[in-house]
Amino acid sequence: MGTKVLLDGHRSPTQTALYTAQQRARRDASVWTLVQGILAPLQFLVFLVSLVLVLRFLATGAGYEAATVSILLKTGFLYLIMITGAIWEKVVFGQYLFAPAFFWEDVFSFVVIALHTAYVWAVLTQALPATGQMAIALAAYAAYVVNATQFLLKLRAARLEAGAPA
Repeated sequence: MGTKVLLDGHRSPTQTALYTAQQRARRDASVWTLVQGILAPLQFLVFLVSLVLVLRFLATGAGYEAATVSILLKTGFLYLIMITGAIWEKVVFGQYLFAPAFFWEDVFSFVVIALHTAYVWAVLTQALPATGQMAIALAAYAAYVVNATQFLLKLRAARLEAGAPA
């Protein structure tokens, strides 16, 4: 029976650890860990700027182009982090996606990707008015915040499991 460190720092004897010793070693040695560590905060910064631009457009009707460019940039970061994250998962866990340790994060990542892709489709086809496009972007951003929180909680759990300060 394995153990897992819970968010409060205690171990649950009925759950397995987030990483085996070999997976932790592969994670720590992989360049893809660094890539994820760089891309994630960059994506978050683009998200924050874009969120302000989207809200400004919705509040004032001004700045559609800037908001659109920012959402497309955020979407590009999302696609990039998903591809490099899948490579990271392959290196660490031996499969590109849905490794047991990150199954639900990956599932929700696809919700985030679907919403961002729906936004891109709406912009390219002009199937929705600008406010409809921005509504999709806000839904995508809400899902992104949930997904980012999942990953931050997983990072915290990994640090607690390793005995490092959270």
